[in-house]
Amino acid sequence: MRIKNIHLRNFKRFTDLIINNIPETSKLVLLVGSNGSGKSSLFDAFGLSAAYIKQDCAMTDEFLNYFLKNKSRDSEISIDFHKGTRINLSKGLFKKDEGIDSNTFYGRTSFRHIPRLTRTALGQGGTIDFEKDSDRPRLFIERDNRFENDIEKITEIILKDLFISNHSGEKIKKSYINPINAALSNIFEDESNSKLELIEMIPPLDGKTAQINFRKGHSEIRYDYLSAGEKGVFNLLINLLSRGSLYRDSIYYIDEMDLHLNTKLQFKVIKEITDNWIPEDSQLWTASHSLGFIEYAKQNERASIVDFDFLDFDLAQTLAPEPKDSCL
Repeated sequence: MRIKNIHLRNFKRFTDLIINNIPETSKLVLLVGSNGSGKSSLFDAFGLSAAYIKQDCAMTDEFLNYFLKNKSRDSEISIDFHKGTRINLSKGLFKKDEGIDSNTFYGRTSFRHIPRLTRTALGQGGTIDFEKDSDRPRLFIERDNRFENDIEKITEIILKDLFISNHSGEKIKKSYINPINAALSNIFEDESNSKLELIEMIPPLDGKTAQINFRKGHSEIRYDYLSAGEKGVFNLLINLLSRGSLYRDSIYYIDEMDLHLNTKLQFKVIKEITDNWIPEDSQLWTASHSLGFIEYAKQNERASIVDFDFLDFDLAQTLAPEPKDSCL
């Protein structure tokens, strides 16, 4: 699934916004601009569309009014895909073409950082329907609490592979541990004193929090002692490992993937996620103003950059991907 055009009217920051001519080849669409420029507002349009598609959220006046720029008018959303399909919300009516399914969109807010593990038993997060993404935040100002759910989900998958499918420990390691460590190596490979390797992941049992331990340099440390940037990277990887198989031919939208990372690591993170963790038939949208992300997008022929900076969204605005040589 790849987006071709977007049209938003009376939606949060936007009076009338058009983003058009996104190439079908763009696996990554990078939104750049200063804080408050409207990047996350676009992701709220994706999230509202997902809520209508899934039909698992009460469309109350209070909920819908959050998205209105002018309370006396309706919001309008139109999203055209390169497959020739469309989503449209107009005058309170939502329409979607055949081929738009419940897993068309998958989003993560920027509020997903967990400084330490808290659960002391399985199931403390309640019953989660992973196929319906029932634990997702409904708004992009809300905290994304899926990390510990993801840990439990991977544990469940590993136990099923071990006891039901009779997979060997080596095969399980190859399926779940090795992909994480390959990604950590690609991202932290030049950081000799801070290179990370996941060595142990035990779920919360017997009143104790999950034991997620790493080798860093020559030391062993637990998750709680990782830096904020390292936790952010691991959070993303675990989330995509536990749920990625459910989202093929989808639009991924992940806000501020560069949080707490220096420029060199920013480049490596966006490269790793785009190249190796987003399915080839899918598209990743992310918002950033980091030099590392911009540099990667400028170098990658399968990336588009849309610039939100210095625009007055009280006026109608029509945007298109920037020529690579004009990007900051």
